[in-house]
Amino acid sequence: MSPVITVAAVVFRDGEGRLLTVRKNGTASFMLPGGKLEPGESAAAAAVREVSEELGVRLQVEDLALLGEFEADAANEPGHLVRSTVFTWAGEVTPAAAAEIAELRWASLTEITEGADFAPLTREYVVPALEPV
Repeated sequence: MSPVITVAAVVFRDGEGRLLTVRKNGTASFMLPGGKLEPGESAAAAAVREVSEELGVRLQVEDLALLGEFEADAANEPGHLVRSTVFTWAGEVTPAAAAEIAELRWASLTEITEGADFAPLTREYVVPALEPV
Protein backbone atom coordinates (compact mmCIF):
# COMPACT_ATOMS: atom_id res chain seq x y z
CA MET A 1 0.00 0.00 0.00
CA SER A 2 1.35 3.41 -1.00
CA PRO A 3 2.04 6.06 1.64
CA VAL A 4 -0.53 8.87 1.61
CA ILE A 5 0.30 12.58 1.68
CA THR A 6 -2.61 14.66 3.02
CA VAL A 7 -2.94 18.15 1.58
CA ALA A 8 -5.41 20.97 1.03
CA ALA A 9 -5.68 23.05 -2.12
CA VAL A 10 -7.63 25.98 -3.54
CA VAL A 11 -9.06 26.49 -7.03
CA PHE A 12 -8.72 30.06 -8.28
CA ARG A 13 -10.24 30.98 -11.65
CA ASP A 14 -9.80 34.09 -13.74
CA GLY A 15 -12.39 35.89 -15.88
CA GLU A 16 -11.74 33.45 -18.73
CA GLY A 17 -12.33 30.39 -16.53
CA ARG A 18 -8.66 29.42 -16.40
CA LEU A 19 -7.25 27.80 -13.26
CA LEU A 20 -4.26 29.10 -11.37
CA THR A 21 -1.63 26.37 -11.16
CA VAL A 22 1.78 26.42 -9.51
CA ARG A 23 5.05 24.57 -10.00
CA LYS A 24 7.24 24.10 -6.96
CA ASN A 25 11.03 24.45 -7.02
CA GLY A 26 12.77 21.35 -8.37
CA THR A 27 9.60 19.81 -9.85
CA ALA A 28 8.08 19.54 -13.32
CA SER A 29 4.34 19.23 -12.62
CA PHE A 30 1.90 22.09 -12.21
CA MET A 31 -0.73 21.68 -9.49
CA LEU A 32 -3.21 23.68 -7.48
CA PRO A 33 -1.84 26.04 -4.83
CA GLY A 34 -1.88 24.49 -1.38
CA GLY A 35 0.09 22.07 0.71
CA LYS A 36 0.41 19.71 3.62
CA LEU A 37 -1.60 20.07 6.81
CA GLU A 38 0.21 20.85 10.04
CA PRO A 39 -0.61 18.60 13.04
CA GLY A 40 -4.08 19.47 14.36
CA GLU A 41 -4.78 21.86 11.48
CA SER A 42 -8.04 21.69 9.52
CA ALA A 43 -7.93 21.37 5.75
CA ALA A 44 -9.49 24.83 5.35
CA ALA A 45 -6.97 26.44 7.73
CA ALA A 46 -4.10 24.71 5.89
CA ALA A 47 -5.42 25.97 2.55
CA VAL A 48 -5.59 29.56 3.83
CA ARG A 49 -2.08 29.34 5.36
CA GLU A 50 -0.48 27.73 2.30
CA VAL A 51 -2.05 30.20 -0.15
CA SER A 52 -0.76 33.08 1.97
CA GLU A 53 2.76 31.57 2.10
CA GLU A 54 2.94 30.55 -1.57
CA LEU A 55 1.05 33.36 -3.30
CA GLY A 56 0.81 36.26 -0.86
CA VAL A 57 -3.00 36.01 -1.15
CA ARG A 58 -4.98 36.47 2.06
CA LEU A 59 -8.16 34.40 2.29
CA GLN A 60 -10.70 33.76 5.02
CA VAL A 61 -11.75 30.19 5.88
CA GLU A 62 -15.42 31.20 5.71
CA ASP A 63 -15.01 32.32 2.08
CA LEU A 64 -13.86 28.90 0.89
CA ALA A 65 -16.35 26.47 -0.67
CA LEU A 66 -15.67 22.73 -0.53
CA LEU A 67 -15.30 21.17 -3.98
CA GLY A 68 -14.49 17.70 -2.69
CA GLU A 69 -11.88 15.24 -1.48
CA PHE A 70 -9.81 13.48 -4.12
CA GLU A 71 -7.01 10.91 -4.18
CA ALA A 72 -4.50 10.26 -6.95
CA ASP A 73 -0.87 9.36 -7.58
CA ALA A 74 1.39 12.07 -6.21
CA ALA A 75 2.94 14.18 -8.98
CA ASN A 76 6.30 14.76 -7.30
CA GLU A 77 6.70 11.85 -4.87
CA PRO A 78 6.92 8.56 -6.81
CA GLY A 79 5.15 5.65 -5.10
CA HIS A 80 2.98 7.96 -2.97
CA LEU A 81 -0.67 8.88 -3.12
CA VAL A 82 -1.92 12.38 -2.47
CA ARG A 83 -5.26 12.90 -0.74
CA SER A 84 -6.46 16.45 -1.16
CA THR A 85 -9.35 18.42 0.24
CA VAL A 86 -10.02 20.93 -2.53
CA PHE A 87 -11.79 24.25 -2.03
CA THR A 88 -12.89 26.91 -4.47
CA TRP A 89 -12.66 30.65 -3.93
CA ALA A 90 -14.87 33.00 -5.92
CA GLY A 91 -12.89 36.23 -5.88
CA GLU A 92 -10.20 37.51 -8.22
CA VAL A 93 -6.59 37.25 -7.07
CA THR A 94 -3.28 38.77 -8.04
CA PRO A 95 -0.83 36.10 -6.95
CA ALA A 96 2.93 36.40 -6.65
CA ALA A 97 5.17 33.33 -6.49
CA ALA A 98 6.75 33.03 -3.04
CA ALA A 99 8.20 30.38 -0.70
CA GLU A 100 8.81 27.18 -2.70
CA ILE A 101 6.86 28.29 -5.80
CA ALA A 102 9.03 28.50 -8.92
CA GLU A 103 6.32 29.41 -11.43
CA LEU A 104 2.66 30.42 -11.69
CA ARG A 105 0.53 29.47 -14.69
CA TRP A 106 -3.07 30.25 -15.59
CA ALA A 107 -4.27 27.29 -17.67
CA SER A 108 -7.53 26.46 -19.42
CA LEU A 109 -9.39 23.31 -18.41
CA THR A 110 -8.52 21.82 -21.82
CA GLU A 111 -4.82 22.59 -21.36
CA ILE A 112 -4.91 20.83 -18.01
CA THR A 113 -6.82 17.72 -19.11
CA GLU A 114 -4.64 17.32 -22.19
CA GLY A 115 -1.33 18.29 -20.59
CA ALA A 116 1.13 15.81 -19.17
CA ASP A 117 2.78 18.61 -17.18
CA PHE A 118 -0.18 18.88 -14.78
CA ALA A 119 -0.54 16.82 -11.61
CA PRO A 120 -2.79 13.75 -11.95
CA LEU A 121 -5.11 14.91 -9.14
CA THR A 122 -5.75 18.24 -10.86
CA ARG A 123 -6.07 16.73 -14.33
CA GLU A 124 -8.12 13.62 -13.53
CA TYR A 125 -10.32 14.67 -10.59
CA VAL A 126 -10.49 18.41 -9.94
CA VAL A 127 -11.12 19.61 -13.50
CA PRO A 128 -13.98 17.12 -14.12
CA ALA A 129 -15.57 18.22 -10.80
CA LEU A 130 -15.65 21.89 -11.81
CA GLU A 131 -18.56 23.58 -13.49
CA PRO A 132 -17.72 25.26 -16.79
CA VAL A 133 -17.58 29.05 -16.54
